[in-house]
Amino acid sequence: MRTTDSGAAGHTLTTRGRNTKLGILGAIVNIPGSPRKTLTLTLTEPERTQRVEATDLLVKTLGRCEQPSPLAARFDVGMLHPVGGADRVLLEDQTSNVVERAAQSSEMPSFELAGPRDKIFFDPNELRAGIVTCGGLCPGINNVIRGLVLELRHAYGVRDIYGFRYGFEGLTRRGQPPLRLNPDLVADIHQHGGTMLGTSRGGQEPAEMVETLVALGIRALFVVGGDGTLRGAMKLVAEIEKRGLSIAVVGVPKTIDNDIHFIDRSFGFESAYAAAVEVIRSAHVEAKGARNGVGLVKLMGRHSGFIACHAALASTDVNFVLIPEVKLALQGEGGFLRALERRLAERAHAVVVVAEGAGQELCAEPGGADGAPQTDLSGNVRLGDIGYVLRDRITQYFQDRRTELTLKYIDPSYQIRSVPASPSDSVFCWNMARNAVHAAMAGNTELLIGRWHHRFVHVPLPLATRFRKQVDVTEDLWMSVIESTGQPVSFG
Repeated sequence: MRTTDSGAAGHTLTTRGRNTKLGILGAIVNIPGSPRKTLTLTLTEPERTQRVEATDLLVKTLGRCEQPSPLAARFDVGMLHPVGGADRVLLEDQTSNVVERAAQSSEMPSFELAGPRDKIFFDPNELRAGIVTCGGLCPGINNVIRGLVLELRHAYGVRDIYGFRYGFEGLTRRGQPPLRLNPDLVADIHQHGGTMLGTSRGGQEPAEMVETLVALGIRALFVVGGDGTLRGAMKLVAEIEKRGLSIAVVGVPKTIDNDIHFIDRSFGFESAYAAAVEVIRSAHVEAKGARNGVGLVKLMGRHSGFIACHAALASTDVNFVLIPEVKLALQGEGGFLRALERRLAERAHAVVVVAEGAGQELCAEPGGADGAPQTDLSGNVRLGDIGYVLRDRITQYFQDRRTELTLKYIDPSYQIRSVPASPSDSVFCWNMARNAVHAAMAGNTELLIGRWHHRFVHVPLPLATRFRKQVDVTEDLWMSVIESTGQPVSFG
């Protein structure tokens, strides 16, 4: 994996006492004297973990946990074991890195282990909880909603649970009234894709959202969403703290692109690339059905090519994978079009998978009247459609050479986003939801539930949103793709 970091400045970065020159360790760096110029560099997975200190992993709490947990009876008979403050998961799991940290006499960065506590902060009989789902659709959202409701009611006895409609908009005066959620209402929602609560993009005023929480008496809010949503949750926490309120905000990371840091995977990712495999198989059949047939499939991945990579490896039918992390050059002897031409000459068919964020330099600038890039309501830059660009450029290339070509272009993005969760993702969502409830009941706030080294942990939101996870093209995942497809390491 690789990352970009927006927290450094100057010509030289210091990492645990060592100076690292630009070009070796990556960041978005403001160059002194040139306030408008930034230099985007790359952080590898080892480098990003080296930049994290123990204090970055501390989780905020609302106060002392003095309420007896309703789960105590299960603890007493050994059905369930409470998590103690000393139960932590090391950030780094390689012996060499641990030894190096110890040699420097620095505290080992470690995540707080998720799970039930023997004492909790909130009285379940008095707690009102809220759930909101934001951003784009993703397999498993309904599973998470269902898991939160069932864990709150069945494990802790919380009866007042509200579902806010259509994202953060539901916490404003413009929003629709929230739904009262109970086990009967959510019993079957996991069998369907999408979200029963609805979702939306766009930022709302934190002050107005907090007023809604206060008016409804909400003391614990579960926020299901991706990077932009989690940043919005941080603004909500800041407003809550400004007012001196005791409201827990706990995130459940939802991103189909799998691009949130310090979690092994996000829910919905496995379901998405599994659904993509079926599309790729169809593209392969179409490609083989015609001489010089090309199946071109565009998959999700604005900044990270994880879905494209995993779908290609799972299908074994893909000949070219194009991702945002690797520059895409079309022309020239080393370009993609010449490589495709060679493939067709040898095998008479090809399957190409492209992530939506790949090759943006080839797309027409979608800027507004002032030349600035257009953005959606969440502030994301609107991408050019690389699928149409590739379709047209490939077709023109072979027309110019008077070579017969049959190209079938498939964009299954919305179909994939709306499928129900796979069995594996269903289990994953259930455990994410359970641990989110445990965290909130213990008065933890401004964190998300993630899985790190196969253990569920608490990840502070400022750390989770510090980097964007991307495919590290120097590590095994990308090398596996290269070896599976037989494509060149790079184009250009």
